[in-house]
Amino acid sequence: MAEPPQIDRFSEEQATFAVRGRDAPDLDAGVAAIRNVLKTLPVRPGVYRMLDAGGDALYVGKARSLKNRVVNYTQVARLPRRLQRMVSLTRAMTIVTTASEAEALLLEAQLIKRLRPAFNVLLRDDKSFPFIFLNEDHAYPRISKHRGARKGKGIYFGPFASAGAVNRTLNALQKVFLLRSCSDSFMANRARPCLLHQIRRCSAPCVDRIDAPGYAELVSDAKDFLAGKSQSVQRKLGEAMQEAAEKQDYELAAVFRDRLRALTYIQGQTGTAEGVKDVDVIALAEKAGQFSIQAFFVRGGQNWGHRAFFPKNTADSTPEDVLASFLMQFYEDMPLPPEILVDRLPAEADLIAEALSTRSPRKVAIRQPLRGALKRLVDQAARNAVEALDRNLAEGATQTKLLAELADLFELPEPPRRIEVYDNSHIQGTNAGGGMIVAGPEGFLKNSYRKFNIKDASITPGDDFGMMRHVLGRRFARLGKEDPDRKGSDWPDLVLIDGGKGQLSAAMDILAEQGIDDVTLVGVAKGPDRNAGREVFHLMDGRELTLPLNAPVLFYLQRLRDEAHRFAIGAHRAKRSKAISANPLDDVPGIGPTRKRALLMHFGTAKAVRSAALESLMAAPGISKAMAEVIYDHFHPRG
Repeated sequence: MAEPPQIDRFSEEQATFAVRGRDAPDLDAGVAAIRNVLKTLPVRPGVYRMLDAGGDALYVGKARSLKNRVVNYTQVARLPRRLQRMVSLTRAMTIVTTASEAEALLLEAQLIKRLRPAFNVLLRDDKSFPFIFLNEDHAYPRISKHRGARKGKGIYFGPFASAGAVNRTLNALQKVFLLRSCSDSFMANRARPCLLHQIRRCSAPCVDRIDAPGYAELVSDAKDFLAGKSQSVQRKLGEAMQEAAEKQDYELAAVFRDRLRALTYIQGQTGTAEGVKDVDVIALAEKAGQFSIQAFFVRGGQNWGHRAFFPKNTADSTPEDVLASFLMQFYEDMPLPPEILVDRLPAEADLIAEALSTRSPRKVAIRQPLRGALKRLVDQAARNAVEALDRNLAEGATQTKLLAELADLFELPEPPRRIEVYDNSHIQGTNAGGGMIVAGPEGFLKNSYRKFNIKDASITPGDDFGMMRHVLGRRFARLGKEDPDRKGSDWPDLVLIDGGKGQLSAAMDILAEQGIDDVTLVGVAKGPDRNAGREVFHLMDGRELTLPLNAPVLFYLQRLRDEAHRFAIGAHRAKRSKAISANPLDDVPGIGPTRKRALLMHFGTAKAVRSAALESLMAAPGISKAMAEVIYDHFHPRG
């Protein structure tokens, strides 16, 4: 599906005003702060933000009439317990007026995704969706997988539910349409076809094995297939195969036969949706106060996968309200299909459709099918939502039990809500770096992972204890500065250090220097012969613990340690690769790409530039006497 034109986001700088309070949190103070705001509220659409004493957003809401909506928060007895807690914490409000309620709805979704307020229903999705990208700024367009911002000039097909679905489709598309997947620079420097051409997965436009009109026809066929016109493409390939066979060109006929097989494979892998072209199918399940939302993506009549979502902060929320919040947050940065099928209508369905239509080049419809093929498709999504919720509840129960066992093992006052694990990586002290991973009741929190570059000259290369002090010092100094009152959720309940007594002692020293004495630290040391399962856990009071080889909590701690190790190693490899590819000329002040190219063309290598005499540098084209002196002084510092 082609990417819709980018529409400017609503700017909240228009018609914004705030009223702030400063009293300590309590219900009466919250109601008083809201009543103070009511004096100046207009009877017009807009978005309001409830703020706590520190200015952080507690809740973001929209209203057709701001005055009429906000006054409801002063009638405390009518509010559910969750909103009563919110009012008791409210000490200020920020108001943004808008031209329409639909505009307010869009701005509300933007602010919720950006601010993640504690009392809004939140869509937790830390993974972007992959697309298939066909660029249009080259004579021979390239087909590739794409994640992230869709700013390139070309057509984006998707979303796909997973990278695996994209990779399988791309592999088959290469066999069917023979489009190149290499970068523009790789293509420009080819003197002969690559391996992909030899195994019949590329038409080799790099060495003119196909002309521009022929390649354009392949691109057109690929667009037709991805747009849902697979039957016409299949018929065209079948006719070409028959024609080649009639001419007794059996080798060419075999090529078309293989392409037809690949096309059939794609259709079998993606599946088809009867009577549907471009729709998203959304279904919701509820159990034990928790919600699961299943989304199916159908494009061109092909099912491109599905994904489950588990919204947070849903207490006291109706299924219709949860679905409404999901739709606005999910489509805040996703391409919109012309139709969204749901298993139940969300709250204010017409308003949501109106708001989403402003982000799409065509009108967006939200409807609940009651019979036929579309109803069966929605029912399938609903069954998947129930199954995903059951799995999530079971996994959550297991995770809760593991965290409870962890609390007993390390004598924590309660199961940890946030676990931080630290590991360092280097090779003989070079390219040293640290990694922090975070886990909690919901599993690994990858949005909270952090990398630390270790450039402190006072640390002896290879000093693991010094590196640990450096990493933890930076982490907790920043944490103490950003949240000294510990009101947020970024303070850990448990910190695991990859290492033994020495690393643990270094960690304890740095926390003591910063006046932190209530964070539990545990060192995880590898056992004899570095065997997994023989780990020794070093506690702050000097005790050492080992666990039975089949203990579930041991497996959990190993997973945490291994994830931290994987993350730290990945950061180290990236840093090392960057260092290997770095050019010494990049650090010379005043040397840009043009001068660097001239120097390399003249001397051959950066090493030759470094050892060149001043007179030789002055003889290089484009290098003045002053610049030659700068270069020479950089590589030969005086004094």
